[in-house]
Amino acid sequence: MNNSFQLIEPQFLPPLDMDFRPAVLANHKFIQQAASVGAPLVIGLEREEGKISRYETVIFPEGHPNWSANLPYVERLVKFLLWQRGGYRVYVGGPHPLGEHIRQAYSSSGSRQFDFHFMGEQVYEKPFEVVICDPDHVPPTREGSQSIGRHLDGSRIGFDLGASDRKVSAVVDGQVVFSEERIWEPSIQFDPQYHYNEILEGLRTAAAKLDHLDAIGGSSAGIFINNRPMVASLFRGIPTERWPEVRSLFARLQKEFGVPLVVINDGDVAALAGAMSIEDNGVLGIALGSSEAGGYVDMHGNILGWLNELSFVPIDYNPHSAVDEWSGDTGCGSHYLSQRYVFRLAPLAGLVVRPDMPDAEKLASLQDKLAAGHAGAEKIWRSMGIYLGYAIAHYADFYEIRHVIILGRCTSGAGGALLLEEANRVLAHEFPFLDSKITVQLPDEKSRRVGQSIAAASLPDLRI
Repeated sequence: MNNSFQLIEPQFLPPLDMDFRPAVLANHKFIQQAASVGAPLVIGLEREEGKISRYETVIFPEGHPNWSANLPYVERLVKFLLWQRGGYRVYVGGPHPLGEHIRQAYSSSGSRQFDFHFMGEQVYEKPFEVVICDPDHVPPTREGSQSIGRHLDGSRIGFDLGASDRKVSAVVDGQVVFSEERIWEPSIQFDPQYHYNEILEGLRTAAAKLDHLDAIGGSSAGIFINNRPMVASLFRGIPTERWPEVRSLFARLQKEFGVPLVVINDGDVAALAGAMSIEDNGVLGIALGSSEAGGYVDMHGNILGWLNELSFVPIDYNPHSAVDEWSGDTGCGSHYLSQRYVFRLAPLAGLVVRPDMPDAEKLASLQDKLAAGHAGAEKIWRSMGIYLGYAIAHYADFYEIRHVIILGRCTSGAGGALLLEEANRVLAHEFPFLDSKITVQLPDEKSRRVGQSIAAASLPDLRI
């Protein structure tokens, strides 16, 4: 980070990570200082079908002694917005030198070349570009929100595909008649037929519990556009030349069963599950599983078509923080709010995990240690809870939130209560203005484990 961009030590330090420097505190300090001189900056992001998101903030004007602090602040801001909202074209509405800095970083050879290729070639299948302009020339917002799910009429199947387990439920008029959870290891498979066969087996098992089948809804880690997996960790082992089979996988499953099928990102289904259970909107769903998944239901009960890939969003600005092995970036949520974090810090907590065990079994063994009262295991989950509190405060600067719903395998058992306790402690003392506005909660144990597959079942609308 630039020396003039201040990293702030938090009130609450994770017991296993004393060098944690929350993104939210650095951003708040920057904005507080820049507000007094008030040069406007507008970031616009364009994605499929001409949809536009805008974000407005303030920076130090050209010639100001703190001008150089703009560079890390805006680069991290663009990073957040890209993975929250998505886009193949970024508008930087501000000073030209700042725009050039972002253009160089987010280029084919820049520090954020992963994001350049990922957003352009893989997700949106268009050339990625940075457009530099005046703030008032950034295009107006055009989000294209749509209602989602809550259709429980008829006989349905819902499935949830995680990186270490897959779940399936059979639902009749809103009542669950069957649920199953199976361990699998999709990310190390090289043949997409493995994924097809595994998902097909689960769907057939659930279908056998129904008199007839009306619809199938799916939740999966990854980025989906029109039922097509554009990028997903589940398919990381698939060679490039076989990706057409991945893109058509769910279309082939729909043809197999002959009923409507809808599959979307697991984070959005987590948010939907939360909105359905509490009967309210403005819900940010965070699934702490093999990685971190995010999803959002807005104040009107709609989704916005955003990516909500919070696993790639930095929450720690310590330049020496954990490096994400996929993107090459530091401090990303995937290494703080997921089982990856649990495995990363287990040695520091005095815990040994057999490397030959499947990830689901590794996590279960550490959760057993937590249940048995192991002090090191407790430090792991308390540290994650502190990360979660600062992450929620960070997310609240970019989402309008009334409720945060925490789901995923890392929340099972005693760990869920520790996560909630520490996150609420951070919000209450460091961010009291948010503590009174945002409710952070865990579903009951059954809902945490199969709730997403049930909500997924509600995705297809039989009236269409």
